[in-house]
Amino acid sequence: MLYLSTRGHPERKHFCEILLEGLAPDGGLYLPEAYPTLDAAALARLRSVWQQQGYAALAFEILSLYIDDIPADELRALCRKTYTAEVFGTPEIVPLKPLEGGLWLEALSNGPTLAFKDMAMQLLGNLFEYELARRGEHLNILGATSGDTGSAAEYAMRGKKGVRVFMLSPHGRMSPFQQAQMFSLLDDNIHNIAIRGVFDDCQDIVKAVSNDLDFKRRHHIGTVNSINWARLLAQVVYYFAGYFQATPDETHRVSFTVPSGNFGNVCAGHVARQMGLPIDRLVVATNENDVLDEFFRTGVYRVRGSADTHETSSPSMDISKASNFERFVFDLLGRDAARCKALFGEALAREGRFDLGADPAFALAASRYGFDSGKSTHANRLATIRDVYARHGLMIDPHTADGVKVAREHLKPGVPMLVLETALPIKFADTLVEALGREPDRPAKFAGIESLPKRVQVLDADAQAVKALIEAAV
Repeated sequence: MLYLSTRGHPERKHFCEILLEGLAPDGGLYLPEAYPTLDAAALARLRSVWQQQGYAALAFEILSLYIDDIPADELRALCRKTYTAEVFGTPEIVPLKPLEGGLWLEALSNGPTLAFKDMAMQLLGNLFEYELARRGEHLNILGATSGDTGSAAEYAMRGKKGVRVFMLSPHGRMSPFQQAQMFSLLDDNIHNIAIRGVFDDCQDIVKAVSNDLDFKRRHHIGTVNSINWARLLAQVVYYFAGYFQATPDETHRVSFTVPSGNFGNVCAGHVARQMGLPIDRLVVATNENDVLDEFFRTGVYRVRGSADTHETSSPSMDISKASNFERFVFDLLGRDAARCKALFGEALAREGRFDLGADPAFALAASRYGFDSGKSTHANRLATIRDVYARHGLMIDPHTADGVKVAREHLKPGVPMLVLETALPIKFADTLVEALGREPDRPAKFAGIESLPKRVQVLDADAQAVKALIEAAV
């Protein structure tokens, strides 16, 4: 299995090369040269693996289709080490919770930091440590977070040999719980940097540093954001696990609704569908920052500036530059790397937007690739949180509420709809109190976390300042 860049760089690479690299040298994102495809018999075999051996074995089967430069026994051991009931709370790892009328939640938030990012990040930490030890090298991870990626990465990487983490977050724009999860980690290899700006400013800095190839090579810069293919690949697994739980056999279809800001989570669903998983619709749920909803309705992808990026009660989706979106557009345009480069490398930089509404390919987003979308507001998510609690006795976080609200608008008879849960509600207690008048339950290990000592550096949105900090630390 070889990987190519969405922007046409001629070099082809194996999995472990791109694992430590992040962006391609031309600024593009890595994708496999072709997606492996599964027929009904192969899906039935994977269902049997899931039922008889569990999530770790399913993860090995799917990952091994994309990874041919880690010996099978060692990859299997990494999956077994990662996906345990002790780490993720249940033997199923991602159990389904029934709501009403064919609507389900797929529980992805039982990991160490109570967010779905743990599903991929725990594996990524083990993959990094394995590959760095095999090479005798070290890695400086530079990442950006709007709330959950940062803590998931830091908890996965703390204490890992050969790894340092430099995590950028928007100053003052995460929930108090999210800030405390990150900033209270005092491990020597963890560096938190709060950027005066919004998440997109943080993400721009990560890309700017990654595109400085000399700096990147000198300081061994890698990334854990969803621009890293390994992270997205790990997320593909739970689409299969959800499908197998929601259906009795391979003749049935399911749909997924995915709360989305950066397009990484739902892009994993796109990959699963391309592999042959019988997914009917992939529904993108946005908050007031509705860049993705606007695209799927109109064909216009219009990036907002910092001043026009709303600060909302589902803050992990306060994003207006969906960095993973390039992977889908590459497929949508028939894998035309020149066009992809013109759109993402040139038009966005020059005009801040592009318009595919009149392009015949745009219709394929819905007809061939199964995408729909919808939007949720603060009032919507409060109403949804109240409704789900009243009808089902279940508390959900604001992002999951965005997903449930939009999923209910896209239900089809006979097709189960799975909403991907994004976090446990304690991470956004203020909104739960506003909706329900009470705080959600707090796991004992997080009691008093907001009052712990914290370590964080505040910087302006300046890539050079971040580079200087990295150089000083290494």
